[in-house]
Amino acid sequence: MKIIVGLILLFCSINLFAQTANQHIYNGNKLYGKGNYKEAASEYEKAYQEKKNREAQYNLGNSLYQQKDFEKAAKQYTESASNTKNNSLKAASYHNIGNTFLEQKKYDEAIQNFKQALKFNPLSKETKYNLAYAQAMKQKQDQQQKENKDKKENNKDKQDKNKEQQEKEKKEKDKQDKQQQEEKNKQDEQNKNQDKSEEGNEKDKPKPMPSKLTKEQADQLLNALNQEEKKLRAKKEKGNGQPVKLEKDW
Repeated sequence: MKIIVGLILLFCSINLFAQTANQHIYNGNKLYGKGNYKEAASEYEKAYQEKKNREAQYNLGNSLYQQKDFEKAAKQYTESASNTKNNSLKAASYHNIGNTFLEQKKYDEAIQNFKQALKFNPLSKETKYNLAYAQAMKQKQDQQQKENKDKKENNKDKQDKNKEQQEKEKKEKDKQDKQQQEEKNKQDEQNKNQDKSEEGNEKDKPKPMPSKLTKEQADQLLNALNQEEKKLRAKKEKGNGQPVKLEKDW
């Protein structure tokens, strides 16, 4: 679907031009027809400055539109529509204001200006077509924005759920870590108490008294005990002699 631009240059008749038309408008129209929009805009601006000619201002808007300077073009169209009593020029100006907003995808503003154009020219097929186009694009834009919003909200819900799940897992892990730490502390306390108990038992056990003998006295006593032991062993062996085998006497 194409936009019907409706950029109509306003020409003066040849006879009237020869007598009263501004030379700058004539030059601007020629340049515009050749596609030299920047130079044409300069000529239209000169014409407007000299005589405040609304047709020149309208054509200046067209030249700016062709250069895709839509904001400045809309400004010229708006002033042209506001300061002329010509309904055809008003309708054309509002129509082209609508076109500048279409180019910027500002569909609400475009719709508003196309409706305004139809007030001054209700039979314009071009304006009706562009109005329908703007309304269709607005509907599509609203639908796309709704889908984007829903998608964004769904993503946010997923993020919130993921965050909630992560927090839940973290709490569970912290709880397990706390339990493990408490069990470790409990075990450490039990081991500590057991060590103290064993240490107390060692203290309670009877220990041999330290010897009061000198080393020489201890050696003499040990030798005496060894000699006594040898005597006892020899005596025992003597009392337990081997039996004697008797020979026959016959």
